[in-house]
Amino acid sequence: MKFCKKYEEYMQGQHQKKLPGVGFKKLKKILKKCRRDLHSHNGTNNCPHQCPVCDGTFFPSLLKEMSAVVGSFNERAQKLLELHLASGFNKCFIWFKDRLQGNHVALIQEGKDLVMYAIINAIAMRKILKKYDKIHYSKQGQAFKSQAQSMHIEILQSPWLCELMAFHINLKETKTQKRKASSLFDCCSLVINDGKPSLYCELFDSIKLDIDLTCSICLDTAFDPVALTCGHIFCYMCACKAASVTIVDGLKAVDPKEKCPLCRDAGVYEGAVHLDELNILLSRSCPEYWEERIQAERVERIRQAKEHWESQCRAFMGI
Repeated sequence: MKFCKKYEEYMQGQHQKKLPGVGFKKLKKILKKCRRDLHSHNGTNNCPHQCPVCDGTFFPSLLKEMSAVVGSFNERAQKLLELHLASGFNKCFIWFKDRLQGNHVALIQEGKDLVMYAIINAIAMRKILKKYDKIHYSKQGQAFKSQAQSMHIEILQSPWLCELMAFHINLKETKTQKRKASSLFDCCSLVINDGKPSLYCELFDSIKLDIDLTCSICLDTAFDPVALTCGHIFCYMCACKAASVTIVDGLKAVDPKEKCPLCRDAGVYEGAVHLDELNILLSRSCPEYWEERIQAERVERIRQAKEHWESQCRAFMGI
């Protein structure tokens, strides 16, 4: 079965969930029209530098669809993980509701479905851009992919995918879930080489994810990890220092002009994601290191909190 047909059938099955997708069939028709027009007018397959069909229809349509897919994936993954990590009254309420409705297994299935949704749309985007380059004998498709990554609408770049991977591994390590939970990924694991951890996952259709979990600021395992919208992961305290804010103020107080310490993209702090599932996974995998960091950061947090309140008091008293 060709991928286009397989993708259309998959998206039809997601119709009840109202999940957006890539108009794969429609985009292929646009490319065919462009090829026919080039043959009839120029007798060549080479697309001109300013192509009204591609620049005016293909790329704007794909950009809009990619944004919708990533936005939907992020929103649903966030809700799923909030349910899983709920505490206090919320946890009791969700537990009681799930017992009544039998939705505990459904929570796991939703995670699996979200991963499948991310993967198949990533493949669809990759294939349609490859098709574009093949028809036009160009590299504009690959250039567009790089542009999408810089705009943070590449679905495999989403920090919520990293969280779902950690969610899966955490479930695997829970005895009660080993019997019930079906695998969200094939060969998904936390790999530690020379003390440097990474999340590794081998997906179908030759897609592999290898997420480095070393903070590029302190050059140690990311503690209390946070992912910026560009996809790079740092310790929360390191991210605050890099953005010139205190832990008391937090990343919400960061100037929009501040750049990622690694890729130098601006405006990446506003939508930063606290990776709670990954935090749980790393704390279980590196207990001694985690305890050392907890002790060290507790001292630093107390110091910053003390300085903050002293500053507030002086400002209030007009000193």
